[in-house]
Amino acid sequence: MARPLASFHLVVTIAVLLTVLGLVMVLSSSSVEAVASAGSAYGLFTSQVIFAILGFVVFYAALQVPVRLMRKLSFPALCVTVVMLALVLIPGIGTVSQGTRGWFVIAGISVQPSELAKIAFAVWGAHLLATRRGEHSTLKDMLIPLIPAALIVTGLIVLQPDLGTTISLAIIVLALLWFAGLPLRVFLGIVGTASAFAVVLALTAGYRSARVRAFLNPGEDPQGIGYQARQAKFSLADGGIWGRGLGQSRAKWNYLPNAHNDFIFAIIGEELGFLGGVAVIGLFGLFAYVGLRIAMRSVDPFLRLFTATATTWIIGQAFINIGYVVGLLPVTGLQLPLVSAGGTSTATTLLMFGLIANAARHEPEAIAALHAGQDGRFGRLLRIRKPEAYLPIRAAATRVPAPRRGGSPANRTRREGDGRGRGAHDRDPDPRAADRRTGRARAAKDPQRGTGRTTNGRTTNGGRNSNSSRRSNGKQTGGGTDRRTGERGNRR
Repeated sequence: MARPLASFHLVVTIAVLLTVLGLVMVLSSSSVEAVASAGSAYGLFTSQVIFAILGFVVFYAALQVPVRLMRKLSFPALCVTVVMLALVLIPGIGTVSQGTRGWFVIAGISVQPSELAKIAFAVWGAHLLATRRGEHSTLKDMLIPLIPAALIVTGLIVLQPDLGTTISLAIIVLALLWFAGLPLRVFLGIVGTASAFAVVLALTAGYRSARVRAFLNPGEDPQGIGYQARQAKFSLADGGIWGRGLGQSRAKWNYLPNAHNDFIFAIIGEELGFLGGVAVIGLFGLFAYVGLRIAMRSVDPFLRLFTATATTWIIGQAFINIGYVVGLLPVTGLQLPLVSAGGTSTATTLLMFGLIANAARHEPEAIAALHAGQDGRFGRLLRIRKPEAYLPIRAAATRVPAPRRGGSPANRTRREGDGRGRGAHDRDPDPRAADRRTGRARAAKDPQRGTGRTTNGRTTNGGRNSNSSRRSNGKQTGGGTDRRTGERGNRR
């Protein structure tokens, strides 16, 4: 990790490896169902390839987007996604699939607006909290309007209903507040409220409460609601250490429902074995390390907050998916990022990877290397735009401090100027007192200076006695020398 562009190259490599692995496993796990439904083993795989290509196009576009433009468009993008979430609930406009009215079907292509809403909210939330950072920001500044906007988006998603996307949005909101520095007591209160809300959601709908019951008591209905989770465990056990071989899964022969989507990790474990499953977890673990490393090395508060939030979201979603496949969590329907079948999810996740890769190119060492011409063959081939260095806006320079007890505004300005005493814009309210202090300081530094008195900013009997040229250049007034005028004349 000593190379300046190591983070960028690792993000690109992980995105490519996970996408290629996902395409291979989607082809393997969906071939039987595709033949039975459409007569071709490549129907679902072809759709996944198209969305993967579209995802890499938006990945490249995300690399070219300037940070300022990204922040400027975040709020309009969030408003557009909120409107889309409202429209998808209208019968005749939104399409119902797997019990959720959450898709638009345009020219035969399904688009899920909730996936776009998660990205827009993450970018806008990071922009909002980065703008309101500082010592004088209050708790109200951090929570409003972030929490009301999150409640609006969450409410629209719950109405679909879509528990998995609701959980993803909750992860994004909590990550934003945590990395923004919300007080621990308030953060724990919000986590407790969100947990209570999740319990209510899990127990109010019939299918959600059935999933919770199946998790708490797997043997209660093994051929009903607990069938899918039970078959996933059988697939993992059947794979052993080395796996049955690529394409040799038996669970995909209609033994495991949604084998190409929510439970694709079970097919990975069956065909590639325990080692294949560990390799997938290792890729997500490496991405977690690289993403948090980018966040720590970023000097832009917006990029730091957004990168940490996006990394937490992707890793959290992967953890939940793998957790319910192996039986550690109840089934929620969250997909395995870049691996599970799902066109909109794949494209939007690649967009997030592209934004994180863009943040990696904004590390200080990476900016210096790119502007020095060390962009490498990959950057020169794709003609990726060179990033701009972050220039922080010093709000303290334009803010007038309020008067406080025990000191004048001038003295406080002196203390806040450069952290050492007198600031660059420090001015004493009495110019004559300032001249007297200046004269005493110069006399203390130069023992050869004459002992003349300083009166009203002018020195009588002298100036510098050892330097006749400066005294001759100064203006004589009543036998004295104006030291300031004389020094200006010497500079001329």
